[in-house]
Amino acid sequence: MSPSVKPGVVPGPTGRSILSSLPPLSLYVHVPWCVRKCPYCDFNSHEFSGSVPETEYLEALAADLEQALPLIWGRQVISVFIGGGTPSLLSEAAVDRLLALLRSYLNLLPDAEITLEANPGTIEAGRFAQYALSGVNRVSLGIQSFNDQALKALGRIHDSQQARTAIEIAQKNFSRVNLDIMYALPGQTLQGCAADIEQALRFGTSHVSVYHLTLEPNTVFAKYPPAVPDDDLSAAMHEHILEQTALAGLEQYEVSAYARPGSACRHNRNYWEFGDYLGIGPGAHGKLSFHDRIVRQAKLRNPARWMQAAVARDGSHLAHDTPIVWHDLGFEFMLNALRLRAGVPRSGFTERTGQSALVIADAVRRATDKGLLDPDPGMYRATALGWKFLNDLQAEFLP
Repeated sequence: MSPSVKPGVVPGPTGRSILSSLPPLSLYVHVPWCVRKCPYCDFNSHEFSGSVPETEYLEALAADLEQALPLIWGRQVISVFIGGGTPSLLSEAAVDRLLALLRSYLNLLPDAEITLEANPGTIEAGRFAQYALSGVNRVSLGIQSFNDQALKALGRIHDSQQARTAIEIAQKNFSRVNLDIMYALPGQTLQGCAADIEQALRFGTSHVSVYHLTLEPNTVFAKYPPAVPDDDLSAAMHEHILEQTALAGLEQYEVSAYARPGSACRHNRNYWEFGDYLGIGPGAHGKLSFHDRIVRQAKLRNPARWMQAAVARDGSHLAHDTPIVWHDLGFEFMLNALRLRAGVPRSGFTERTGQSALVIADAVRRATDKGLLDPDPGMYRATALGWKFLNDLQAEFLP
């Protein structure tokens, strides 16, 4: 290797750097159906009455995965995340068939993290026990609040008692349980937010995700915005959340994620560390690295159209399959990596993008001079000020 070429970087045919090794690979499986579409939700979820078409869905998933295999052949999969929608609408038999399908096609790490999202309103004790027997080893519960009035305002189908019961059932069946909680809800007070966090922490789960309610475009809340806490009250809520999670022994390792030591979500960490992930199912997104390019994929959003196109096996189930242009890679990497409280090693930039750190040197210098980025020569990490103004820090790396 030429002395001018850094280890881990291979010069490309056009003078661009390309990857000499590929990052860890995860799998995301999308289940698009739910009982009711929440007014704040901008995910690819669709209300469905009657029985979920499990047979057709699983056949389409198999076809989707088969067509992706040449892109990931020989690579080990470190985690699986079954998200939605409401995956807990799937029967025990369907989840068992799904995981058997994944094991037959993929090189799953023996201790791969396998997460399933669940809505407390669709949980049955027997179903959860069978999910665990099939191989699900982590569950993420969409609690959102323990206040019945808040749950009604959010359009949730469960009440506070169902939320508590769901947590108890999950804890009996899974060693790793995450609770999703939201704050800055319509009409919420600081005391109401504190009560939600206190109740969530009382269960002693190893992981809690806490999200600020945002009024996303193309949602009911965007069209008919509710009265929500102002910025000052939201900030006070956030400070209280930080204090209470820390007192409970949970570390904020990512913007919205708090975990006990060793319990961080491996799947999500792979996203933030600019790892790879294959997405299968309607509307599923993916990022895949090759030695000469990094691409982003998305599948057709409409479930019926996706199922029909996937089984046709002609590639028509892909909505797009687009390389990330090289001058965007610095921003893409930092947009993810800076969400991690501990940051990432500076060597990770070259390892995951194939580029020399010189391409972002000016942005790093600006961010450091502004006090937003830690000057540590071995890490890319936000300072306390940068963490507070994370959007401003990430914007420094825009091409």
